[in-house]
Amino acid sequence: MLSKTSGPIGVFDSGFGGLTILKEFVKRLPQYNYLYLGDNARTPYGGRSFNVVYQYTLQSVNWLFSQNCQLVILACNTASAKALRTIQQNDLPHIDASRRVLGVIRPSAEAVGNLTVSQNVGVLGTTGTIVSESYPIEIQKLFPDIKTYQQACPLWVSLVENEEFNNSGADYFIEKDINLLLSQCKNIDAIILGCTHYPLIINSIRKFVPQNIKLVSQDTIVAKSLADYLIRHPEMENRCSKSGTIKFFTTDVADVFSAKGKIFYGKEITAKQIAL
Repeated sequence: MLSKTSGPIGVFDSGFGGLTILKEFVKRLPQYNYLYLGDNARTPYGGRSFNVVYQYTLQSVNWLFSQNCQLVILACNTASAKALRTIQQNDLPHIDASRRVLGVIRPSAEAVGNLTVSQNVGVLGTTGTIVSESYPIEIQKLFPDIKTYQQACPLWVSLVENEEFNNSGADYFIEKDINLLLSQCKNIDAIILGCTHYPLIINSIRKFVPQNIKLVSQDTIVAKSLADYLIRHPEMENRCSKSGTIKFFTTDVADVFSAKGKIFYGKEITAKQIAL
């Protein structure tokens, strides 16, 4: 039987990218306890089927629930795209209807819809996120008059994870993919950076995006959304423990996660390895 007492806010990602989201959570809401889980042993999720991503994500959510997390954020676009709705609708009612699992796609869609004037928006993301069509579907539901244009950026995650993003070679691929997006519509005036790795290359992205185009970076947007959610749902806020602790877990080698995780989190971290 799952405990009803308060617990940390769970943050899940298939790997490292969710650490950019966690970093902003801690910056904006430092009083809460957080528990981060990266499923690095099975990353990347992007090329996997909907069912496999769903199964992996559900296993990870259940582990976070076993650690007494009452609220879990899927800080992963692929998991949000391919698993969130099924978990919310089919699994949560049977596991514990009072717990919540939230994603990163809806807050990003809400943000871009409130920024665009031309009603033409762009999405840059991994191949898996783009193929899922999750952003056009969500934006269409929220803002039926907006047209959404997408571009997959297959190399950007590797550039970030290998710390090869501050050079002319990286700039070539970043500029190429941005130009492919902008060539689809000359009136795009807002772009969602639909991957949690992209906050690390936002300065490079900005170099190749005209200044009149607004960028939606998920780290700050999702942190603001969480803060708003906790205000609107005091019954859940009361179940989030508050002593400012942060714990990191990975399904792969802990030392490797700790070393590479510093790139995304911005400071030293110490992770523990767990098995799902």
